[in-house]
Amino acid sequence: MRTALVFALALVLGLGLAGCKPKKSESAAGGTAPAAAQKAGGMETLDYQSDAPVRNFEKPEVVTDHKKYDYYAVLATSKGTFTIDLLEDSAPNTVNSFVFLALHRYFDGLRWHRVVPGFVAQTGDPTGRGSGGPGYRFGLEIDPNLSYDAAGWVGMARTNDPNTNGSQFFITLAPAPHLTGGYTIFGKVVEGMDVVEKLTQQDTIRSVRILRKPKP
Repeated sequence: MRTALVFALALVLGLGLAGCKPKKSESAAGGTAPAAAQKAGGMETLDYQSDAPVRNFEKPEVVTDHKKYDYYAVLATSKGTFTIDLLEDSAPNTVNSFVFLALHRYFDGLRWHRVVPGFVAQTGDPTGRGSGGPGYRFGLEIDPNLSYDAAGWVGMARTNDPNTNGSQFFITLAPAPHLTGGYTIFGKVVEGMDVVEKLTQQDTIRSVRILRKPKP
């Protein structure tokens, strides 16, 4: 299953694997966006909805269908590319917001403004100071079956108020059980964790591509 996913992502995004010819796609620096109709292994790349980053909204539009599709995000950074399996069943509102922002290029060019070795790498703030957001806020989504028990979990950052989720998110660099139950888990890094571990506060997100495939 994991090998099939990696192969499909490589075909769609042009990452390349030995013995296969990558299709025309976005490079690590941005490049040409693949068409939504371009598919490999049932994987579909969603088209951007903005030509340039948009970073202020009243609320997110509904752009996902968690009952019908599995969603993934491929983040190209200044250190390389990694893939997140978005947990649309566990956190449907959070995943929808993330996908909505990504389709409007919200995250393009943003810095990893908080990197604590052995803890988390955090981004999603247009101000780069940890105080910015998309113009709207929403509450927690806690799945009791998930916990920050390993590196690679993707969670929403917030203030002391649990209803202040917005655009900032973090990736754990080690187990962080004290975060469990207090911060929404909405994804898991499934490829490229070595890239995440190399991130510093000088690194940026270059692009976020959203992929989906029909659920069985």
